[in-house]
Amino acid sequence: MPSLFFEQEKQKEGFKFVAGIDEAGRGPLAGPVSAAAVILPDGFSHRLLDDSKKLTAKRREALYEELTNRDDIIWATSLGDVEEIDSINILGSTHAAMGRAAEAITPRPDYCLIDGLAVPRFPIPSEGIVKGDGKSFSIAAASVIAKVIRDRIMLGYADQYPEYGFERHKGYGTKLHMEALKKHGPCPIHRKSFAPVAQLSLPLD
Repeated sequence: MPSLFFEQEKQKEGFKFVAGIDEAGRGPLAGPVSAAAVILPDGFSHRLLDDSKKLTAKRREALYEELTNRDDIIWATSLGDVEEIDSINILGSTHAAMGRAAEAITPRPDYCLIDGLAVPRFPIPSEGIVKGDGKSFSIAAASVIAKVIRDRIMLGYADQYPEYGFERHKGYGTKLHMEALKKHGPCPIHRKSFAPVAQLSLPLD
């Protein structure tokens, strides 16, 4: 289960505001990548908060409402849209969105704990924690917020482009999604730089 161990260790080093950073949506063929940054209050604990991938959609929604409506939790989000993803690649867009989310928090974090590997040239002192969303409460909170925001965006796109079934797969390359892509071709929110979409965009004899 997550804890505040990593946050408290950085506070012992003199960093007052320690934020957890995570993203959702690096792998899908469509839609934005979503990043969130969260600063939790001292002494925070929660018996249900965990890596968003381990939670049901219903539990994530409930946690999102709780986390984002508490006055003592500071958070911000940022999206990397399809145009940015196709322009600078998904890793670059993910890192950029993470940096924007961290810089959007007031007060600005002194230090950031990032899920996964360290991010080069991050705008705030930081470190990566592999599988951090299952170890750090602030990263776990960021994972839930980023995931719920992205899922809600994809549900909106499902209404706009109903033929792709985004409400079911959220843009991931499932069998249903691939069949819809082959039948209808890419729509404006598909990532043209991703190989399965790029191949369908080519003029074929």
